[in-house]
Amino acid sequence: MTKEENMQEQEKERQDHEEQEEARVQREEDEELTEEEEDEEEEEYELEEERTEVENEEEQEEEREEREEQEEQEEEEAPPAEPAAEPVPENQSPVQEPARRAMVHPSAQAPLPKDYAFTFFDPNDPACQEILADPRTSIPELFAIVRQWVPQVQHKIDVIGNEILKRGCHVNDRDGLTDMTLLHYSCKAGAHGVGDPAAALRLTSQLMSLGADVSLRSRWTNMNALHYAAYFDVPELIRVLLKAARPRVLNSTCSDFHYGTALHIAASNLCLSAVKCLLEHGANPTVRNDKGQVPAEVVPDPMDMSLDKAEAAMVAKDMKQLLLDAVPLSCNLPKATLPNYDNIPGNLMLAALGLKLGDRVVLDDLKTGTLRFCGTTEFASGQWVGVELDEPEGKNDGSVGGVRYFICPPKLGIFAPVSKISKAVDPTPSSVTSTPRTPRMDLASRLAGRTKKEKKEKEKAQKKKASVASLDPEGTNVEVGDQVLVAGQKLGIVRFYGKTDFAPGFWFGVELDQPTGKHDGSVFGVRYFSCLPKYGVFAPPSRVQRIGGLKEGSQNDGSMVKKVHQVSMSQPKRNFHTMRSPKDLTSESSISRLLFCCWFPWMLRAEMQS
Repeated sequence: MTKEENMQEQEKERQDHEEQEEARVQREEDEELTEEEEDEEEEEYELEEERTEVENEEEQEEEREEREEQEEQEEEEAPPAEPAAEPVPENQSPVQEPARRAMVHPSAQAPLPKDYAFTFFDPNDPACQEILADPRTSIPELFAIVRQWVPQVQHKIDVIGNEILKRGCHVNDRDGLTDMTLLHYSCKAGAHGVGDPAAALRLTSQLMSLGADVSLRSRWTNMNALHYAAYFDVPELIRVLLKAARPRVLNSTCSDFHYGTALHIAASNLCLSAVKCLLEHGANPTVRNDKGQVPAEVVPDPMDMSLDKAEAAMVAKDMKQLLLDAVPLSCNLPKATLPNYDNIPGNLMLAALGLKLGDRVVLDDLKTGTLRFCGTTEFASGQWVGVELDEPEGKNDGSVGGVRYFICPPKLGIFAPVSKISKAVDPTPSSVTSTPRTPRMDLASRLAGRTKKEKKEKEKAQKKKASVASLDPEGTNVEVGDQVLVAGQKLGIVRFYGKTDFAPGFWFGVELDQPTGKHDGSVFGVRYFSCLPKYGVFAPPSRVQRIGGLKEGSQNDGSMVKKVHQVSMSQPKRNFHTMRSPKDLTSESSISRLLFCCWFPWMLRAEMQS
C-alpha cells in the first residue's frame, strides 16, 4: 500500500467519523426538542383540564342556585292548604309531577259502561264512576271523556283532571286529537252554562301550581289558555293565568282572530266581564289586528241586531264606550284612519260643517236637495252623505248594494263624500226694481229657468189634486190604530206605543199584515199587545211612518210622537215627495219642448234687436 492510498483511507475514515458525530449531535438535538414539545403539551393539557373542572364547578353552582330559587318560588306560589273550605274526595290523591318531558297522547274513544243508555260519559253515574276510578282506564281515554262538550262532563272537570294527573300525565301533555293541554280544557270548561267556573278554577289553580305553561298553543286553533278564558268569558281564570304568566302573554295574538289579542277576542264575542278583567290587568286597547282594527272596532254594531236582542245591543254599546274610554289620552287613535274619517261619528262631522239632517244642501254647486244620511257605508270606506235631490238626477232610492241607508223615490237619491256638499243659501228678496240688461249668453239659461219654474208650479198643483195616500216621514202623527210602514218595507197597524222593559226609550208595537214579525205582542214574558204569532214587531219611532194624509189639528196635537233624529245608517231622517207617473213626466217634457220651440225664435229676435 502506498503512502497516498494510506492518506486517502485516513481522510475517508475522518470524514465518516465527522458525519457520525454530526448525526449524533443532530439526533440529540431532536430528542431535546421532542421532550420540550411533550412537556409543553402536557402543561397545556393540564391547564385545559383545570379550566374545564373550574367551569363545571361554576355550572353546577349556577344550576344548584337556580334549583334553589325555583323551589323557593314554588313554595311561595303554592296555594295554602284549605282543610275546611274544600274537602278532598276519597278517590283523589296528592299528585306529584313526574320528572319527564311533555308528550302528545294518541287519540282514543271515550269508554262507556256496557248496555249504557246514553252516548256520553256521565261522571255522576255509578258505572261511569267505576270506569273513572279504574287504573286500567288510560290517559287517552280520559282525554276523550274531557272532549265531550256536555254539562255532566264539564261540571266534573276537576275530578277527571285529577284522575289524568294521578296516572302520571305530565302537566303540559297534549291530547293527540285536538292538540290541547289539560289547562286548555280547564279554561274551556269555565264557560257559563255548559261548564262550571268554580270547578274549572280549582283545576286551573292546581295545574298552575304544578308548573303549567300558559303560553302553549293548540296548533289547530293557535289559541293559548288566556285566549280560551277570554273567549268563554271567565274572568276568574284570567286572573289566575295572568298572575303566573309572563307579561308578553297578556297581549299575545291569535291568527284565528285576525291576529287580535285576548281583548279583541273578548270584544268580538261581547264578553263584558272578560274585557273589564283584561283592562284591569293592563291589556293594551290600542293594539290593531291585521285588519287595522282596535278592540273597540270589533265590537258588533248594536244597529245590526234585531229587536229581540236588545240586551246584547245594550252590552255592545257599553263595551264599546268602555274600550274607547280606556284608550290613553296621549294615544292618537284615529291617526291611521283620519284620511277616511272612519272613527269620527257622523253627528260630529255634520256639527263641524254647521249642518244637520234635513238641511238643504248643494252638491257640487249644481244639484240641490235635502240631507238625509251621514255616516259610514258598506260600498266604500270613509264618511259619506246621502242627499235626496229635488230633481230626478240621482242614481238610487237611498239603497246601494241591497243595503238601505235612507228612503226616497227612485232616481232622487245620491251619495257623495262630505267634502262635496255645502249648505244651501236661501235667496233674499232684492229691493232693486229695475232689471239689468241680460247678456246674450244667458238666453238658454233664462229659458231653462222658466221651464223649471213652470215644472215646479205644475208639480205643486198635482200634489194638491192627488188623491193617493202619502207617507208621513216625520212620524209626528202616528197614533194607535194607524196604518204604518215599518223600516220602509213592512205594512202593519200600530197596537202599542210607550216605554218597554226590554229596552230604554219609547217603542211602537205593530201588528204586521204578513207573518214576518218576531212574536205575538209579548217580549220576555211581558205582553204589550195581542196578535197572531210572528205578526208582532217592535220598532223605534224613527223607523215607523204613517200611511195617509196629515190629520187635522196635527200642528197643535199634544200627543204627538216625538221624532228622534239620529245620524245612523239604519235610522236616518226621511222625507218623501209625491211620486210622478211616467205619463206625467212625458206630458211635462212634451209641453216644455213645445214652449221652447214657440218662444225661442221670438226671444232670439228680441235679443238681437236690443
